[in-house]
Amino acid sequence: MRGLPCSPLPMLLLLLQPWETQLQFEGPRCRTGPLDLVFVIDSSRSVRPFEFETMRQFLVGLLGRLDVGPNATRVGVIQYSSQVQSVFRLGAFSRREDMEHAIRAVVPLAQGTMTGLAIQYAMNVAFSVAEGARPLEARVPRVAVIVTDGRPQDRVAEVAAQARARGIEIYAVGVQRADVGSLRAMASPPLDEHVFLVESFDLIREFGLQFQGRLCGKNLCAEGRHGCQHQCVSSPGMFHCTCNPGYQLAADNKSCLARDLCNGVDHGCEFQCVSEGLTYRCLCPDGRQLQADGKSCNRCREGHVDLVLLVDGSKSVRPQNFELVKRFVNQIVDFLDVSPEGTRVGLVQFSSRVRTEFPLGRYGTAAEVKQAVLAVEYMERGTMTGLALRHMVEHSFSEAQGARPRGLNVPRVGLVFTDGRSQDDISVWAARAKEEGGLSAGRTGTGLGWSRAGGFPEVSAPSVYSVGIVMYAVGVGKAVEEELREIASEPAELHVSYSPDFSTMTHLLENLKGSICPEEGISAGTELRSPCECESLVEFQGRTLGALESLTQKLAQLTARLEDLENQLATHM
Repeated sequence: MRGLPCSPLPMLLLLLQPWETQLQFEGPRCRTGPLDLVFVIDSSRSVRPFEFETMRQFLVGLLGRLDVGPNATRVGVIQYSSQVQSVFRLGAFSRREDMEHAIRAVVPLAQGTMTGLAIQYAMNVAFSVAEGARPLEARVPRVAVIVTDGRPQDRVAEVAAQARARGIEIYAVGVQRADVGSLRAMASPPLDEHVFLVESFDLIREFGLQFQGRLCGKNLCAEGRHGCQHQCVSSPGMFHCTCNPGYQLAADNKSCLARDLCNGVDHGCEFQCVSEGLTYRCLCPDGRQLQADGKSCNRCREGHVDLVLLVDGSKSVRPQNFELVKRFVNQIVDFLDVSPEGTRVGLVQFSSRVRTEFPLGRYGTAAEVKQAVLAVEYMERGTMTGLALRHMVEHSFSEAQGARPRGLNVPRVGLVFTDGRSQDDISVWAARAKEEGGLSAGRTGTGLGWSRAGGFPEVSAPSVYSVGIVMYAVGVGKAVEEELREIASEPAELHVSYSPDFSTMTHLLENLKGSICPEEGISAGTELRSPCECESLVEFQGRTLGALESLTQKLAQLTARLEDLENQLATHM
């Protein structure tokens, strides 16, 4: 504003005058339909006398264009500071001269700036039938124009939202020191049509034109200032933009974007739909291929795992990162053959307490699991990892929670996500989880082996001992390596993964991928059979006899060794 006179009053009057002149040049007063209009005027001590006079002139200028009357526009005015005062209520005057006289007689309250209180009063009192407003069933538009010069001393966003929800259209007009953020919190959408600064000539003129069009029912589309990219549709006192077929209105309510067919049609894509102009195509995650139907994705061959995920929901994770963890979990689920007979998935969240989000036996499809994961609510609070491990050992892998009986030799896998040091001891239950099956995993031999990608265990010939929990630990950010290694199964190098932050976690998927699909890892060729079938009994007997023979050989070696020691002792006595 450099170059304008130093005194604020001449400056503001200079800005206001051309707008009033503009209105006078555009013919007779509006002949509009019924309208209930309330002006909410800031008269706090921060509003200097000459500034209040500017707002007074602002009101008088607007009244000069209104078609005032009991069946046309009804006008009410309230002023506020630390309290709210009605200058005159809706319907109190039917003559413009009486309104202008009342406005010129207003004495500022000169106290605080309780704008939220004023909006509350307007909503509950000024726009009530008792104060002269038409009843809601009459469908008469209700408009509030708030004129203020500073920052509110109370909250305005919530009460303004309530007022808008009750059908009150709010214009927020700021003078000089007005806080733009507060104006935007009060005004109705779109904000660029409802928020104005009186110190800007362009915005005053725009406000005058918009408000005149709103009241007078002008064809704003015909004026060519609507800004619609495709089509402008005029309605009494306002307009809205529409788009050509195949397009949809953008967030600015003016420009048009190619319609996202994926959101508008039943595309049937199993994993992801990508809109391309007037058509769409389906995509599959990395490692899976689109099938001939163009919609479904190939899955891993049948595999059987009971997988329980322990997710850290402590305060240090933060809500946005917790959403990334949920997305990561669902990316794992995408590769699994989720079904009652195949892979079962359970999810546990922990912070200062432990909560089973869903047990192993609840969901029978990947889609159900993923939907349940997305619905999980963030817990916050502390980090009791030891308590979570205990819960997993004692409850999560129980048959009551959906785990399959140990006799079926279905691998049990626990996957822990955490971002920091546990606030309780983890050693006891970390050890207990890994001791549950008496399992010692290695790269070779029967039972559970390890994929070359370092992911979940791969299963070769089933072993009678392969019934325990194989633990994986995924650490993020400030996770403690010592704790991760204590949680994970041996060798730790194959069971511990780390990412410096949540946004880069997805690189761990490549390491886990090899353990999900059978050609690279988990459950390759494992067949789930009843232990009572003849072939199962024969297989069990063979494994048992082999184990007994091995134990007999070791016992014979141990006996020979003891005899040798006894002979050595006898020689030295």
